[in-house]
Amino acid sequence: MNEALLRSLTPEVLGILVRRGADFAAAEDAVQDALVEALRVWSADPPRDPKGWLVTVAWRRFLDATRADAARRRREDLVDEEPPVSAVDDTLQLYFLCAHPSLTPSSAVALTLRAVGGLSTRQIAQAYLVPEATMAQRISRAKRTVMGVRFDQPGDVTTVLRVLYLVFNEGYSGDVDLAAEAIRLTRQLVAAINHPEVAGLLALMLLHHARRASRTAPDGSLVPLAEQDRGRWDTSLIAEGIETLQAALARDRLGEYQAQAAIAALHADAPRAEETDWVQIVEWYDELARLTDSPIVRLNRAVAVGEADGARAGLAALAALDGGLPRHTAVAAHLHERAGDLATAARLYVEAARQATNLAERDHLTRQAARLNAARLNAARLNAGR
Repeated sequence: MNEALLRSLTPEVLGILVRRGADFAAAEDAVQDALVEALRVWSADPPRDPKGWLVTVAWRRFLDATRADAARRRREDLVDEEPPVSAVDDTLQLYFLCAHPSLTPSSAVALTLRAVGGLSTRQIAQAYLVPEATMAQRISRAKRTVMGVRFDQPGDVTTVLRVLYLVFNEGYSGDVDLAAEAIRLTRQLVAAINHPEVAGLLALMLLHHARRASRTAPDGSLVPLAEQDRGRWDTSLIAEGIETLQAALARDRLGEYQAQAAIAALHADAPRAEETDWVQIVEWYDELARLTDSPIVRLNRAVAVGEADGARAGLAALAALDGGLPRHTAVAAHLHERAGDLATAARLYVEAARQATNLAERDHLTRQAARLNAARLNAARLNAGR
């Protein structure tokens, strides 16, 4: 059974049912029923036309679920009058519908994974580490929310990209690799829409994903970028990401994902951490700050300034920012360490560990504080022995 094929066909089949007049929620239920039936029978008797088989079964399930013969006849009449619509158009509209602004980010992500990604409710629940019943309720609420949305209304590409990036950043849990799933869906979107920011997001994902194997040590602890084994980076993904980015930048319609991808490309292009072009990275952060006016971007820029112009310059850039920003304390600790103020850096690492929102980050920051405190103790012993 080719589950990847089923998942790739899901948005096309769902789009066809909606074009025929089915409301989104009922169509999505019918498609899920067809997928379950496919998993049951295809192994023994695979169809010659998988997409046509799914459309036929899903449409029958939808019609069976309607209670009034008049409503059924009306919808069947729509099939005869239906103009040809490309699978690309159907899929693109589904992206827009699932990322509708009326949905919360978590609901938009869940609905995208279900309707466009073809994942089951169980798989999505496992990926988000919540009970299946909880995820089922979330998806049902999302479907009810978009029931009244017209399928042919223009969508907001920015919202779609934000949802896909949320999926990518969830990473991996359960039996679904959400980072890989986000890349698959973004490739699909690149094929459906000619937009430089869509290509920019794909490039950003590819460049980040290329470093994935080196981000954690065997014991599960975080490995900072500067300490990662670059020999474990996926050079084919890096090459694809850079090529994709260059094609997007050539269109001269810069957006935030292209700028982020340019920064990631400069990191990927450095054979060693010491050879990173920090001056150019600062310039790209300036562009990104102009595009987004994001305080988080300015926080990351302070780190880059500290690398390009020295720790004191980085601390000066950091001083202009709100101390309550996420990771502000951790950045301050890093810059104080680079400036040689180990006592302040150790104290700030401890404080940052208390503020950390996940265990891996907390452990990493605690280790950083312990490392500096051990270094200070050894230095004190050496001085006392002189």
